[in-house]
Amino acid sequence: METLELNDVTIRWISVSDMENNVYLITSKKTDKQVLIDAANDTAQIEKFVKEHGNGKVEAVLTTHSHPDHVQSLAEIARTFDARTLAGLYDVSAIEEQTGIEIDEQLANDDMIEFDGFRLRAVHLKGHTPGSIAYILRDYPGEQRFIFSGDSLFPGGPGKTTSPEDFTQLMNDLETRIFGPFADDTVVLPGHGARTELGAERPHLDEWRQRGW
Repeated sequence: METLELNDVTIRWISVSDMENNVYLITSKKTDKQVLIDAANDTAQIEKFVKEHGNGKVEAVLTTHSHPDHVQSLAEIARTFDARTLAGLYDVSAIEEQTGIEIDEQLANDDMIEFDGFRLRAVHLKGHTPGSIAYILRDYPGEQRFIFSGDSLFPGGPGKTTSPEDFTQLMNDLETRIFGPFADDTVVLPGHGARTELGAERPHLDEWRQRGW
């Protein structure tokens, strides 16, 4: 488990399954209420992770995108904790088809999601999937942001796309919606692997476009 202590919340995450998916838990320091990002493929480990922290349950499960490795435990975790479910508007049908549950809230770009003790902003990043969402957390009262980027942004490049058009769309969204508005000290917490900061990735944007991945 890895941990980041912020002013209002604690961010914890574990890696599960053979695909090493990162599962993130955000805990309010004021209320102990929690939300989970990406209920990947290890229900027992995720349940144990949730129950060991905060108030021992989650108010909501947020999904970054519809690929199976990010939603395989979604239905069971949502039912176990009676949690509401949220995902990007254009990925909802694929998620519902795979999991058999109804997504409670369909998110569009710039939607603000209010929780007891903190808030998250949804940023739509089209390309890896049609409805991929990055969740932005600001560490009040400061300006530093933390981005739960799913599979849209990693150390060393954007997420995988299946066509030149999707790659261009993802790069455009990353540049205008992530690298444009947010500072170099913004922490990127991806769906797999290690964290990074925008300042470490920004010098390579042209290189990514030139290589096409």
